[in-house]
Amino acid sequence: MRVTLDNPASAPQPLSPYYSQVARVEQADGSALLFLSGQIAEGATLAEQSRGVFETIAALLKAHGATLADVINIRTYLTDITGLDEYGTARREFFTGTPPTSMTFEVSRLFRPEALIEVEIVAAVPGTE
Repeated sequence: MRVTLDNPASAPQPLSPYYSQVARVEQADGSALLFLSGQIAEGATLAEQSRGVFETIAALLKAHGATLADVINIRTYLTDITGLDEYGTARREFFTGTPPTSMTFEVSRLFRPEALIEVEIVAAVPGTE
C-alpha cells in the first residue's frame, strides 16, 4: 500500500498551506481510494456554494483519473440544516446515477465565516486488472 498526498495543479488550490486536498491510497490490485479534504466554495447562496464545491471535487477527482461516478461516500456539513433541500437539488445535478452513501450534519460554523457548506468525499478508483 502506498499513500500519496496531493494538491493537483489542475484543480483549485487549497485555502491554506496546512493541508493536502487529496490522499490517494494505492491498493495491490492497482485500484485506489481517494480521500478528499473538506471543500468549500464562494457564493452568496447555499445552492451556489454547493455547485462550486462539487465542481472543485470533480476537478480534484479528474486529476486522479476518477469521476463523480467513483464517489462512494459523501460527508456534508451545513451551517443551517433547513437548507437541505436546496443542497440536495444542487447535489442531484452532479450525482445522477445511484447515489453514494452519505451523512449530513448541521454545524454551528465552518472555518471560513462565509462558508455555508463543506463537503468531503471518498472515491474508489478501479484498477487496470
